[in-house]
Amino acid sequence: MSDDLAHAAELVHGAGALLVCAGAGMGVDSGLPDFRGDEGFWRAYPPYAGLGLSFEEIADPRHFADDPELAWGFYGHRLALYRSTVPHEGFALLLRWGQAKPGGVRVFTSNVDGQFQVAGFPHVAEAHGSIHHLQCLAGCSDDIWSAAGVEVNIDETTMRARPPLPSCPRCGGLARPNILMFGDFSWVPDRSDTQLEELTAWRRANRDLVVVELGAGQAVPTVRRYSELASAATGALVRINPREPQIRHGRGVSIAAGALETLLKLA
Repeated sequence: MSDDLAHAAELVHGAGALLVCAGAGMGVDSGLPDFRGDEGFWRAYPPYAGLGLSFEEIADPRHFADDPELAWGFYGHRLALYRSTVPHEGFALLLRWGQAKPGGVRVFTSNVDGQFQVAGFPHVAEAHGSIHHLQCLAGCSDDIWSAAGVEVNIDETTMRARPPLPSCPRCGGLARPNILMFGDFSWVPDRSDTQLEELTAWRRANRDLVVVELGAGQAVPTVRRYSELASAATGALVRINPREPQIRHGRGVSIAAGALETLLKLA
């Protein structure tokens, strides 16, 4: 075992509580697509390459108003994909380690896929919302409801959704995922805010926590910043990232490898 892996194992073993911070790279080992750059996105969704649409462009909430079949084609496909995905073994390892700590385990993630809940984590703060929850596009209320039972029929040649599209149970208008999208001023953050408040209270009660960050890049640094904030007082941060493992000021342990590969070695 390398010195960095040994140091990381010591930190995790000696922690009084475990905070898992995860970005999109956490799901790659479960078979979820890597949207890194236009090429990665287009490999996952070839029809958008033909249209010249990037991930940022297709994930713009204006499409729900301007072209709802296009918008729900993308998000409906992702909803079905995430429902059918089985979390990799690394999730179970983190859960087991965290449950053995006196302070337990919490998760902070920018992922909207719900994989941590499927893996059995009881406390997950979803900073960008969840594809498994919906809100009204027109904003008739701030209600957020479960997408359970919602099915979106998609033409996978064109990646366009076929009617009927998901609707708001209050006003009957179009629904959209309760996800913070690019340039999104209509996202209802109430559900995520409640999760984050619980996480903040837990952090304050567990000063001896160790942060394990996995697959969080610099392009949208929400997770990286939270990891650094949560570990600022102690430097007890393990950053696992095959491409961008660097830690500012050397405040922690950086491991340049994938999530599952590293967690298995730590185990």
